[in-house]
Amino acid sequence: MSLIVAARFQTFDQATVAAQKLFAEGFTEDDVHTFYINSAGEHGRYPLGGDRLADPDSKGGHVGAVAGAAVMGLVFALLGGLIASRLASSIFIAIAAAGVGAYLGALAGALWIIGRNKRRAANTPRAQEPHPAVRPAGVMLALHVAPGQDALARRVLRESGGRDIERAQGRWQAGKWEDFDPLKPPHPVEETSTMS
Repeated sequence: MSLIVAARFQTFDQATVAAQKLFAEGFTEDDVHTFYINSAGEHGRYPLGGDRLADPDSKGGHVGAVAGAAVMGLVFALLGGLIASRLASSIFIAIAAAGVGAYLGALAGALWIIGRNKRRAANTPRAQEPHPAVRPAGVMLALHVAPGQDALARRVLRESGGRDIERAQGRWQAGKWEDFDPLKPPHPVEETSTMS
């Protein structure tokens, strides 16, 4: 694992100026990797797009949909059957009512299950756990550094206009940060200043 210092820039031109300043300080071209980070949700990890297979907040929604469809479908079918028998009408009313009930029940059941965690968190005194931090979109300049060079690298990046400066441990091969994961929350320098 290699020590990597990285910063986010607004444009590739700004990152290029920072890279030139790093070269003047003795870093080589093999130590610098510049690339673009897309906005959260736009990393295209799945064939249909997106970063995740499913939204983590939708957990259990399918169970609520099935339960709601069964309960509401049965209730509406019974009501439709009652109306059909009173009006001496066809069984089609009961079937249509069951379909409408199943549809409305599936929607209501899924929403009830999905919103349950938020309702539970609102009723408890402890604060709800926030979602992990996401990396903002922008140009990332990653720099492979030796342990004694990280302070110099951070200073040059900061003076060049770099934002969200972080330190990380990663696999650096052929002048690139090979195992960079845009979904992994960043670790700003302030949080990792005790790393060595």
